[in-house]
Amino acid sequence: MKQTLKKMFLTNKRVLLRSDFNVPIASGNVLDETKIIASLETIKYLLAQNCKIIILSHLGRVKTEEDKNLYTLAPVKKVLEKHLNKEIKFATDILSPETKNMALNLAPQEILLLENTRFLDVPNKLESTLNPSVAEALASLGEVFVLDAFASCHRAHTSVVGIAKYLPNCIGFLVEKELKMLNETVLKPEHPFTVIMGGAKVDDKLNIIKSLIPKCDHLLVSGGIANSFLTALNLNVGASLKTENLNIINELKELMLENKTKFAFPLDAIVETTFNNNAPTIKATNKIEANDIIKDIGPKTINKYQQIINESATIFLNGTMGIYEEKPFKNGTTEIFNALKNSNASVVIGGGDTISALNNLDFKDVFKNVSSGGGATLEYIANGHLPGIDAINEEENIEILDL
Repeated sequence: MKQTLKKMFLTNKRVLLRSDFNVPIASGNVLDETKIIASLETIKYLLAQNCKIIILSHLGRVKTEEDKNLYTLAPVKKVLEKHLNKEIKFATDILSPETKNMALNLAPQEILLLENTRFLDVPNKLESTLNPSVAEALASLGEVFVLDAFASCHRAHTSVVGIAKYLPNCIGFLVEKELKMLNETVLKPEHPFTVIMGGAKVDDKLNIIKSLIPKCDHLLVSGGIANSFLTALNLNVGASLKTENLNIINELKELMLENKTKFAFPLDAIVETTFNNNAPTIKATNKIEANDIIKDIGPKTINKYQQIINESATIFLNGTMGIYEEKPFKNGTTEIFNALKNSNASVVIGGGDTISALNNLDFKDVFKNVSSGGGATLEYIANGHLPGIDAINEEENIEILDL
């Protein structure tokens, strides 16, 4: 068991807290506060311990200087201030002497939010390449490190894995809850065990798919991932999103040949075309034309997936069935959510996009087991460990003497 928050001596300590505020933002406004709200239990506990809190988080993918304008954590600061009803300091230059000064001079119950850790990736990838010098510099801001960003724990990044080497450390309440939930439900699942996986790019998830296949009885796919599998089956997916990597297509073919009974693919789809504004139409997946764009699963696929769901004892869902944000293409995701709601299986739902879909389609608070992690949850189910969790100290066994 990893060291937990309540077993650490934290009173008046400067705590370096790695949270996950990777939230959707538009026009300077946070569109979904779920992850921020999930972080509050740990933050409020630290405030009650009179801690001086320095918070780190990433946001989006920062590859250029221009990206920094899109992915600032300034809107997150406003949401945190609203929920905590207190002013929060903000440091725009993470590694500057001024930021260190701010951190070292915090008073008890003051909070300092550091700017997006992925700003460190421009130009030298100091966050994503696990830079030990940067990890040590960040560690110098605090006296204790608390990891409470479960959705980032599959990334061996500087702010996730590196800091723990230099400070006493533990997991926060969110990570503790997620690990308990996953350990009790899907790490050693009751069978039949079904994984439902959506998402854009199969390239990012191929290794996880390979690790999951021996563990699950059914793997249902949708979105760009499904389109890539359909392409590997020599079916035309038109102008739909799919992998362009021929090596991956060949790997998918081999994977399907070796596991014929486990995969389930869309039989039909809701499509629109690239050249006109005609209403979306239902097409069998073997009838897709060059100008068609697949945007949702069709009714035959829904029925097929519902049948597998009804026969399952444990189900993990990551991703949506289609472009649910557009009204004509929300039906597939809605119907699969309904099937899961009515299932007798142990259901776990994970991933930021999936949680947004739950909220937007009126399924908020319907499911008991919702994980903030998408890739992290998949990797934990597949491999039983994560780099971020591995970096945290094990709980100390203290022998109590009966005197």
